[in-house]
Amino acid sequence: MRISANRTQLKHDVNRLRLPNGRSLELGRAPEHLACIMGIVNITQDSFFEGSRRPDSIAAIETALDMVKQGASIIDFGAESTRPGSTEIDSEEELSRILPVLNGFRALSDAVVSVDTRHPEVAEAALAAGADIINDIEALQRPGMIETVSKAKAAVILMHMQGTPQSMQKDPYYKDCLQEVRSFLEDRSHRAIEAGISPDRIILDPGIGFGKLKEHNISLLKGIEHIASLGYPVLIGLSRKKLIGDLTGRDVASRLAGSLGAALAAWLNGAQILRVHDVAETVDALRAFHEVIQ
Repeated sequence: MRISANRTQLKHDVNRLRLPNGRSLELGRAPEHLACIMGIVNITQDSFFEGSRRPDSIAAIETALDMVKQGASIIDFGAESTRPGSTEIDSEEELSRILPVLNGFRALSDAVVSVDTRHPEVAEAALAAGADIINDIEALQRPGMIETVSKAKAAVILMHMQGTPQSMQKDPYYKDCLQEVRSFLEDRSHRAIEAGISPDRIILDPGIGFGKLKEHNISLLKGIEHIASLGYPVLIGLSRKKLIGDLTGRDVASRLAGSLGAALAAWLNGAQILRVHDVAETVDALRAFHEVIQ
């Protein structure tokens, strides 16, 4: 992916994400772009995949720099685990984890940075420290969050979740999962625009594994184009999740191959951003897959 100076356009270009400070990120599906890869860096001790945990600030920064070299276009820093059954931490604890990493990374790289948070106080501080995107599992529903993102002219990822991380996998139910998720994301994108967030700063995430069973997740992956028809780029995050275990019978440490297969299917179905733990492997798989199917 490449970052370019932002240019005023007469209409929203779904293949270009506007960022703060006049920058933009290409999201096109041409051969030189393929998909935008978002590398996951968890500044936690309890994220569901042990291999992604980087509670030490220096290790987190080094991991992020390595991911950029491997082909990640976005680094997604998160300091709170939102795995099924997790307990929410307060914003002070989250800030104490994420700001040293964000400041350290920003001193060494101008790569696009996303911060995975649902707390307005954390979002505000992260944006002031140089973050470009707020990745919010609650889709800007907390008081003050939508105003914080709008004021900073940041990009935002609006995600669907049924319930909360602590309860979301306790018997989730939908009449029509794809349509209900699409309707929710449509409503949240409209509310974001009404609050002053321009359409070319919005990304949609159907929230694979967030209050969904296997059949719900599969319906969303098969229906990515239906969500993309809302007019925004779609992000898919399924790397090493329970869905991959359900499909392969593998434990979390052994889900790389399954994650790659599902990521390629998501890209083929219209995903423009893939959120992954394994950047180099995903980049290689996507390049090879693209060459073969052309």
